[in-house]
Amino acid sequence: MYTQLRETAQELAGVLWREHTVYRERGGGVVIRGEHVRRWISLGPTGGKDQALLRAGRLLDGGTTAPARTEVVVDLTAGTTELAAVCRRLLADVAAVVEPAPAPSGRSGRMGASGKPGRQSAQGKQGRPGRTARAARPGPAP
Repeated sequence: MYTQLRETAQELAGVLWREHTVYRERGGGVVIRGEHVRRWISLGPTGGKDQALLRAGRLLDGGTTAPARTEVVVDLTAGTTELAAVCRRLLADVAAVVEPAPAPSGRSGRMGASGKPGRQSAQGKQGRPGRTARAARPGPAP
């Protein structure tokens, strides 16, 4: 099965991207990386004859792969053109998903020097009005 997946992946890679890397993944599948488009496609075994699990996802900063955004089971007996069309549709789905902005952590959303959210340094307080002093306590002075 691996030989069939590898051959299919090589053909698909040539059709989809002029710059690509094809390698084997741990689960026995094959990954096609398109660094210039920051996307990846994987062909993995499904247990069925002449079928593969086709998954697609993004490449993160630093080159690590993000989890698959979309997947579909394909028939490997279909021609390269049909498989390439399915790949393009999956890649379009991956590109259409907008990443949500990360929520700020802590009260101010800023991190202190220790890397923990908390109080700002004195430099961050410039330009803000300070708190007013508390009134003195009534009674005899010590």
